[in-house]
Amino acid sequence: MKNTSQEYDAVIAICRSLFSNKMTDYGSAWRILRLPSLTDQIFIKAQRIRSLQENEVRKIDEDEKGEFIGIINYSIMALIQLELGVVDQPDLNLAKATALYDAKVTLTKELMEAKNHDYGEAWREMRVSSLTDLILQKLLRVKQIEDNKGKTIVSEGIDANYQDMINYSIFALILMNAHA
Repeated sequence: MKNTSQEYDAVIAICRSLFSNKMTDYGSAWRILRLPSLTDQIFIKAQRIRSLQENEVRKIDEDEKGEFIGIINYSIMALIQLELGVVDQPDLNLAKATALYDAKVTLTKELMEAKNHDYGEAWREMRVSSLTDLILQKLLRVKQIEDNKGKTIVSEGIDANYQDMINYSIFALILMNAHA
């Protein structure tokens, strides 16, 4: 698997550091967000990435990397919300929030490793724009599942879609670093 595990961990270290710093600044205010609100935040970031990829002129001097990091962190927050439920007031300290963050990352990395084994790291031959489109597709699926009150007939649940978005975003960041 080349250096995928180490590259994955390096991306997560950046994301976790930002998450931790924002927890220090804002506390766990994000705990009041309902899943559709988190999904919409991720959707905005994915749409912005697509816009940056398609538009030649940028009015704000930012690149896609920060948006992919945002997708990763908001998706991890969504996985935590799925487990704990939404609250009316912030209720997590930094230690508890980062422990939950780490637990969700561990599960998501395990999923990546299993899929990577089966797919032979096919993502390394993909374009970042294709990964963006897959994230947007996953978001539309999540929105539909949310509109269906979480019920699916044959599809995987919301959690698997958030995990895929995390992994696709990490793959995009790895690819972007490789071509930088």
